[in-house]
Amino acid sequence: MGKTTLDQLVDIVMEQARENGFGTEPDEVDVAEKIALIHSEVSEAFEAYRHKNMDGKDGFKEELGDAVQRIVHLCGIFDIDIEKEILEKIEHNRDRDWNWKDMNEKHS
Repeated sequence: MGKTTLDQLVDIVMEQARENGFGTEPDEVDVAEKIALIHSEVSEAFEAYRHKNMDGKDGFKEELGDAVQRIVHLCGIFDIDIEKEILEKIEHNRDRDWNWKDMNEKHS
């Protein structure tokens, strides 16, 4: 099986949502709950990473996959072209002036 595009991933996730009753239209979901669940998956990924649990059930990789799946689901619900949005943000950041002294992030 070849690589899956983001559009294909949205289609797969939305089909799964239809099959399982997770909602496929804005009026069928609680957006605040969906955002909270995304946050929860990211937090679980952080905890897995802290405990050096990278692979397998409840591992860092799986939890990041869960977060992306939930984000893709929300994008499908609102018909957001997430690939376009990501590419536009990458382009915006290409010329962005990063003031590393004022940021908490480490930069090499």
